[in-house]
Amino acid sequence: MNNALTNNKSILDWVNEKIDLVKPDKVVWIDGSEEQLEALRAEAVATGEMIKLNEEKLPGCYLHRTAINDVARVEQRTLICTPTKEQAGPTNNWMEPGEAYEMLYNIARDSYKGRTMYVIPYSMGPIGSMFSKAGIELTDSIYVVLNMVIMTRVGKEVLDVLGDSNDWVRGLHCKCDIEEENRYICQFPQDNTIISVNSGYGGNVLLGKKCFALRIASYQGKLEGWMAEHMLILGLENPEGEVKYIAAAFPSACGKTNLAMLIPPEIYRNKGYKVWCVGDDIAWMRKGPDGRLWAVNPENGFFGVAPGTNVKSNPNALESTKKNTIFTNVVHNLDDNTVWWEGLDKNPPMNAVNWKGEPWDCTDGSKGAHPNSRFTSPAINCPCISSEFESAQGVPISAIVFGGRRAKTAPLVYQSRDWVNGVFVGSIMSSETTAAASGAVGVLRRDPMAMRPFCGYHMGDYFKHWIEMGKELGDKAPKIFNVNWFRLDDEGNFIWPGFGDNMRVLLWILDRCEGKANANETAIGYIPGIEDIDVEGIDISEENLKDILSVDAEIWREEAKGITEFYEMFGDHLPAELANELEQLKARLG
Repeated sequence: MNNALTNNKSILDWVNEKIDLVKPDKVVWIDGSEEQLEALRAEAVATGEMIKLNEEKLPGCYLHRTAINDVARVEQRTLICTPTKEQAGPTNNWMEPGEAYEMLYNIARDSYKGRTMYVIPYSMGPIGSMFSKAGIELTDSIYVVLNMVIMTRVGKEVLDVLGDSNDWVRGLHCKCDIEEENRYICQFPQDNTIISVNSGYGGNVLLGKKCFALRIASYQGKLEGWMAEHMLILGLENPEGEVKYIAAAFPSACGKTNLAMLIPPEIYRNKGYKVWCVGDDIAWMRKGPDGRLWAVNPENGFFGVAPGTNVKSNPNALESTKKNTIFTNVVHNLDDNTVWWEGLDKNPPMNAVNWKGEPWDCTDGSKGAHPNSRFTSPAINCPCISSEFESAQGVPISAIVFGGRRAKTAPLVYQSRDWVNGVFVGSIMSSETTAAASGAVGVLRRDPMAMRPFCGYHMGDYFKHWIEMGKELGDKAPKIFNVNWFRLDDEGNFIWPGFGDNMRVLLWILDRCEGKANANETAIGYIPGIEDIDVEGIDISEENLKDILSVDAEIWREEAKGITEFYEMFGDHLPAELANELEQLKARLG
């Protein structure tokens, strides 16, 4: 392998072993140079893998279409391969590692014949930061190479910093024949290994994303005493120029990216408040030298859902897509060689091709873009990207916020009693399904810490790790809160305006962290009084505000029954502290 960019024996041995398995015609190491990437873009355009878009309107942007059977993450085909089923726990699909390797290698064998193997050295987190971890992804897809270059830090420098260390994550991706029945995304936490076969869709093949940054990293964090969480990180700057940081976890369809890129309401902008985005999806957090919890965003870009992204819902995200972005499964506007998706504006293109590559008539009621169509954009494109985005030491976290979509149960905001109670609040996180998900509407899905699909080991042990982290941080631990922007009135309308106005709640949260704001004690935690949330300039009656800041004991007694049932699945892995929190909640509810 004469063009290898490293002498690291563990890497070279592993790459050679995989070359023997998949038999590529040629091997290309990705050095991260613009020259090499430009050649790959040109090649992808020549083969039809990507379409170059209008250079004046969308400079450096491309369109890609995945196979029609390959458009989203496949949870049922995502496996955690640990020596015993118990280690993977009740929330994961499991396969014994020996069996999994044999199955995957049989699928992958000779699958690179006639193809090129690309070797991508990448860093999750700023290169050389104490937070950061290296990975190598092997792929036979230029699309994957170009997305990884946006989503992670790629190139020779990653290998230089790694040296001869064996602490790197192995990733093998094989497109194979994109067959659904042989599609698997397998994580081997004990081996720092990820193997993905028969997919070309981002969520299944950009192995730095959920596979490494959450499933593998959550297990690494447990062993090494840090946390890998499905959380946005934002900085809120006050008129005096002080910035305080919040990490927040939400299940999908709860406005995570919108909150990460929040635009303060005019009344606050005029006073000088600003919000800075450090990350919109993943936070790696560890105890810093000063004893506080510090966080970095291990990613380098945004892999965002396109439909519904527009000037009103998320202007910062839209702005991020204006250059050097790869669009996947959106509408191709042939008139000016740009892109469109549902919810972008009210002007669908008349001369267009849909996400499947077919001529599209916008008047026939069919969707032009796939509901899970995506944009991959560099984080530096975001107008509100934080100046601390590249910081090797990360940012100190004042508050951790959990949230879900509940019509009646959870109030607008409440604060946990202490860290362990906060872990309890995170562990019972849940959302009622929306029309966006397939199946019935209003069904409750428990999604602890928004990590249910992403925790790489037994979730009961994951709760225990949270409790241990709290002991480690002691009185310097962030305060923990829960929010619910989605309370409905009796007519089924949202009571709280949401979007930029969510900042009003964040201000109360940060004031609580500094002991500056009042709260009332309730059975579930501390809740602001109606005078504690600034509602100047928004249309909400005192009665409605009172309603969304109230706790209905009857509803919560029902909730406690649901939690009891949910906790049973963790068996004797459920920390005693959480069982105790549940009993105390029941006692307080009477």
